[in-house]
Amino acid sequence: MTGYDVIGDVHGSATKLAGLLDVLGWTAGADGRRRHPDGDRTVVFVGDLIDRGDEQRAVLELVRAMVDAGDAQIVMGNHELNALAWATPNPDRPGRFLRGHTAKNRRQHAAFLTQLDDDERASWLAWFRTLPLWLDLGGLRVVHACWHTDAMAVVQEEVGGARFPDGPDGDALLQRALTPGTPLFRAVEILCKGPEIDLRRYGLPPYRDKGGHTRHVARVRWWTAEPTSVRDVVDIPQGTTTLDGAPYPDLPDVPCLEADRRHCYTDDVPVVYGHHWRRWEPEHGMDWTPRTACVDFSAVVGGPLVAYRFEGEPFVDPTHYERYPSA
Repeated sequence: MTGYDVIGDVHGSATKLAGLLDVLGWTAGADGRRRHPDGDRTVVFVGDLIDRGDEQRAVLELVRAMVDAGDAQIVMGNHELNALAWATPNPDRPGRFLRGHTAKNRRQHAAFLTQLDDDERASWLAWFRTLPLWLDLGGLRVVHACWHTDAMAVVQEEVGGARFPDGPDGDALLQRALTPGTPLFRAVEILCKGPEIDLRRYGLPPYRDKGGHTRHVARVRWWTAEPTSVRDVVDIPQGTTTLDGAPYPDLPDVPCLEADRRHCYTDDVPVVYGHHWRRWEPEHGMDWTPRTACVDFSAVVGGPLVAYRFEGEPFVDPTHYERYPSA
């Protein structure tokens, strides 16, 4: 049986990626190719290779080499998706793009834009376009932000699978997926960015996100298998404040709406995901549950780069987490 080493959001952190691969046993040979002594293992990346970090090119080249050699697989992250939208002209608004070139969006994308020249970026964008939105590996599932079968059904119906096809038809489908308001856009957003809850429906105040922006919506704790209350389904990160700087109030233990429970994962197959900017070390009920494991522990802002070693187990085993650096 194939074992999988599922690696979290790298965000241009090549030094940490090389260190984590060493920890996992993927050592570089004389030819530069990284191999594992157990020939039946594969690395899987949860996406978000780009943006923020200082080693964009090195990360992309290392990951692409492993994928091309058959040693790794990868799913698309929201930052790869955003890069495609940034570079795709808006057909309805000449001179504009499907991801607005605002100051906020430019800051988020600056490392990729400045560390790679135009030709390099075009080549990498062409590769991003080929990446699947999810991987179902039999006994293991991998997605960037949220495994949601209804969203996947929309993608499969419109796209024909987890990848956008080549050619003009595929270009048109990708454009539809990047156009706000379409069913395909909403489905891809759930998979790559996660579902959200409007806090106002429960009378909850807005908050400031990590970028200082006002937010009236929060992420859904979709990894909670049997939620009953608002506290079970609303994800307000530790340390979040209200707009006046006060600590965000405790979430109420009141019933949540059925619509806010429909994203929660109840299948029997373990799923590994990234995206959620967690803090080491893994906490039961948040970072891991019997069927879900998050591998994003904020590597680019001081946290470790994290992997989950999958050995075929039917339930997530927290001892299978690995990280670099280890302290």
